[in-house]
Amino acid sequence: MKNVFITGASSGIGAALAREYAAQGATLGLLARRRDNLEQLRRSLPNPEQHHIYAVDVTDHAALAAAAADFIRQTGNVHVVIANAGISVGTLTEHAGDLAVFERVVQTNLTATVATFAPFIQTMKNDAQPDACRLVGIASVAGIRGLPGAEAYSASKAAVISYCESLRVELKKSGIRVVTIAPGYIDTPMTQINTYRMPFLMPVQKFAAKAVQTIDAGCSYRVIPWQMGVVAKGLRLLPNALYDAVFSRAPHKARADDQH
Repeated sequence: MKNVFITGASSGIGAALAREYAAQGATLGLLARRRDNLEQLRRSLPNPEQHHIYAVDVTDHAALAAAAADFIRQTGNVHVVIANAGISVGTLTEHAGDLAVFERVVQTNLTATVATFAPFIQTMKNDAQPDACRLVGIASVAGIRGLPGAEAYSASKAAVISYCESLRVELKKSGIRVVTIAPGYIDTPMTQINTYRMPFLMPVQKFAAKAVQTIDAGCSYRVIPWQMGVVAKGLRLLPNALYDAVFSRAPHKARADDQH
């Protein structure tokens, strides 16, 4: 039986991953800010009594470490840790007020990923089968090339990709697998507010099933859905001049001030 710890678990991709793992009989540690949503999710899962919920903001590193320590005490060992918590909002550098938003996005999407993994690494190294352990960073195709109006989100997700790669190499000798998953457009509350066309939009539970397969296989990096992976590879090859000409006209995600 697997023990799985998921941040950002109260909705969207996190909740879908929780449902996928619970259906397989895993014991879950579910962490998010909203206790009511976590409790509702837990009650909806098979064997709700075996799952643990933690109402914690991932930017509160002390509380996050305490939750991790409690889950380790409750379960004895942890097989999969998924740093999924994230926020997406448009930012424009020219607006001075967006600097605080930028910092909040980076703290939530990047720094909290580090803080999520840190308490579990030694426990995984001590596991009888460390090669069965997984640290999973949820990145984004937005981190592959910078998108206009999404400076904070693109920068934070690009950093998650590079951070997970560094950690993967660092932990290779230990046997622990570091898995980076870059979602394309997934049908969640985060994307449902977008007003522009989203190619290859994937239902969230279908994404979760494919993500769990990727995690089980210990893949180093995967874009889901695969069609966005093809697009991502193409974007990497585009010369800057062509990329700039095409994407300078791309639609922008709404800024925080514009969402009120």
